[in-house]
Amino acid sequence: MEGYIFELLEQYDYENLIFIQEKSVGLKAVIAIHSTRLGPAAGGTRMYPYAGEIDAIKDAMRLARAMTYKWAGVGANCGGGKCVVIGDPKRDKSEALLRALGRHIQRLNGLFLTGVDVGTTVEDIEIMHQETQYAITVSETLGGPGDTAPPTALGVIYGMRACLNAIYGSPDPKGHSVAVQGVGAVGKDVVAHLVKAGAIVTIADVDQEKVERVAAEYPVNIVAPGEIITLPVDVFCPCALGAILNDQTIPALRCKIVCGSANNQLADEKRHGEMIAQRGILYAPDFIVNAGGALSGIESIKPGGYNRQHVEEEIARIYDMMEKLIAISQEQQIPTYRAADLLAEQRLAQAAKEKI
Repeated sequence: MEGYIFELLEQYDYENLIFIQEKSVGLKAVIAIHSTRLGPAAGGTRMYPYAGEIDAIKDAMRLARAMTYKWAGVGANCGGGKCVVIGDPKRDKSEALLRALGRHIQRLNGLFLTGVDVGTTVEDIEIMHQETQYAITVSETLGGPGDTAPPTALGVIYGMRACLNAIYGSPDPKGHSVAVQGVGAVGKDVVAHLVKAGAIVTIADVDQEKVERVAAEYPVNIVAPGEIITLPVDVFCPCALGAILNDQTIPALRCKIVCGSANNQLADEKRHGEMIAQRGILYAPDFIVNAGGALSGIESIKPGGYNRQHVEEEIARIYDMMEKLIAISQEQQIPTYRAADLLAEQRLAQAAKEKI
């Protein structure tokens, strides 16, 4: 295992891999710091019942690298990092565990900023905030952004509008069919925006209770989780966990656009990014279109504190960013995932040059 981890560290130029354990409270976590070239590493704290430690390490590393590209791609002055906690958030989460994690993050002295992710809530981050100033996605009463799901969903909608404009000549979702996979906090807000705009929305989730709650509130169609990918729709919107675009699912897609909030949607970035492009499907790179929540999260650490209007202006730029990378993709005849990488890499290279 050690050899494999060091190979990943060297291959993708990670700066730090930090292992955290506090047995008395059941805490076992990993913090991956991919890059601080643009600023302090920033990324959410995820709690998930990983099958093994190696799975947690790989997930932390992959997500941290994605955060580097996300921040660079949207022009923010942060680097890429991620924290993953091994455990079931429904059973293993406790105030003692969260406070212990907060103390460990505080010892990093600002190297890593964190907030809400899968398996954690604003309330959890506020508990961590009692131990560390670097837990930043707290409620507005504490000077933070509050729930980052709404700004994340808004960014996805801006990205989707840019894709619709590229394919159909208009950014208006009205009348277009959208299949939303996963209706948790972000997915539900995406559904709300789409329904309000007049889109024809179909939903699916492995959690039937979530499906029922959304269906009770919005006029949507419902299908089984295994069917959502294969629906003949204009847009497939993945808002669950990553690696959904793979050898099995890409051939089954019957859409013109893939645009959703899930992180790391391409199971293998290069191979599956090429596959989806070869199928003639416009892919909206996840680290660009799901950046709304991240942009909202870091706003509270800027001089003057949290400014909602400024956040909304920043999120609106996701439309322009998506249009730009679509143009690069067309001009250079490269897949959109690679166009997004190029934008991020150019900014990282410029930052490195300025620091020399």
